[in-house]
Amino acid sequence: MARGPGRRGLIRLPWGSRPVTAAHSAIIDIGSNSIRLVVYGGPDRMPATLFNEKVLAGLGRSLADTGTIDAEAMAVAGTALRRFAWLAREMQADVIRTVATAAVRDAANGHELVALAESLGLTVETLTGEEEAQAAGYGVLSAIPDADGIVGDLGGGSLELVRVRNGKIGDRVSFPLGVLRIGAIRDRRPGELDRVVQRLVADAGWTGRGRGLPFYLVGGSWRTLARLDMHLTGYPLPIAHGYTMSLDRIAQLRRIIAETPRADLKAVPNLSGGRVPTLDNATALLAAMARQLDSATTMISAYGLREGLLYAALPPAVRSQDPLLVAAHDEGVRQGRFVEHGDLLHKWIAPLFPDEAPAAVRLRHAACLLADVGWHANPEFRAERGVEIALHGNWVAIDATGRAIVAQALHSCLCGGNGDSPDPLAKLAPAAALHAAHRWGLAMRLGQRLSGGVATPLQRTDLRRKRAQVELVVPPADAALYGEAVQKRHRALATALGMEASLVSR
Repeated sequence: MARGPGRRGLIRLPWGSRPVTAAHSAIIDIGSNSIRLVVYGGPDRMPATLFNEKVLAGLGRSLADTGTIDAEAMAVAGTALRRFAWLAREMQADVIRTVATAAVRDAANGHELVALAESLGLTVETLTGEEEAQAAGYGVLSAIPDADGIVGDLGGGSLELVRVRNGKIGDRVSFPLGVLRIGAIRDRRPGELDRVVQRLVADAGWTGRGRGLPFYLVGGSWRTLARLDMHLTGYPLPIAHGYTMSLDRIAQLRRIIAETPRADLKAVPNLSGGRVPTLDNATALLAAMARQLDSATTMISAYGLREGLLYAALPPAVRSQDPLLVAAHDEGVRQGRFVEHGDLLHKWIAPLFPDEAPAAVRLRHAACLLADVGWHANPEFRAERGVEIALHGNWVAIDATGRAIVAQALHSCLCGGNGDSPDPLAKLAPAAALHAAHRWGLAMRLGQRLSGGVATPLQRTDLRRKRAQVELVVPPADAALYGEAVQKRHRALATALGMEASLVSR
């Protein structure tokens, strides 16, 4: 439901803190298994989730037997929609977009749910299978811009596949293989799911289309599978997005799930109890589909249909922005002291690291944008705060190794030290990369102390390598900047680089 063009107003918290952008976009997603409200705010290229709530209504659970949404599911859905419509309006969303997927479009009484939603002032878009696949593909591209493979979006009523490459979506297809339908297929006879998947994929011309490519997994059931694997393997970073599972590992997980009592699965930390009953079916479908596509590996994407709807509406210039740097800049602005500090700091320290690869430069830039995030924490915990944000922040377009590298840079920036790496950084990134990040952090630390976090000192001074020296070039008029604390940080940086510290008066 559109509420007019509006302007993004400012909400000032009663104690007078920094103004924040009002919520500007809400999506109510009426899926076959769950109904969810997500409210977004922040930068268009990487909107932050301000609110996220789901209700497992199970709209698609009776489709295989009756072709309709049963009365109980309809009642649960009505309650959820009333709450979500009210909340979205109270949160001042400029636009409330309501979309429905497989259960509503396939059910004989799906129109009744649409009518109920419209009576609440919501305008429902019932997406076709192709539109659903397109949105899922765009969602993955929004978070993994260099994705090259096949996206699989598993919902309660359907599975969508879409080819993504070079920032664009290609062929797409929708299959009636939602997680709520798979049980009925498997109950017919042993091996029936494999036969059905083989036939559907072959008839659609998709057999072998994923050969040698990743299979990007979208949907709550497959994220739940990844979280189970992370728990079983003791994976040190509790972030599902970007997590990979080999096909052999998926086969092992199938056996583990089949042999583990449901109560034990529900007891696993961070595992959605509502997803556990369908986890075996979701895993069986994944194994069958990956075989038919001949995928090389799998990777979880936390971004899917809803994020794809937002991304598809952006102009090309905004789509092309780096989502990691956009999000890091937004975080730095909200938690730091001065808006321009991160970009200036990155430019200032860059001459010390002239030969680094573009991927490393990008991570260094992200670290500089986040250099001030620990400022408002207790001084004893600023370094911990920096590490926590780097490791556990809602970042995309960065893997676990990259998170650890940025975390090391922030740790060294905020506490100095001799390059020690707090747990679990050494488990996620190679020692050489962490050592390089430590040197970034010391350079950032020097820039912060020299400048006090403001722009002018970084604009009027230079940091550079010259022979075996780290030269800090300071105009005579600004000589007072080179105080005792700055001298100490200058020497610490030079030592870490195996060089001498030198002050140059320009």
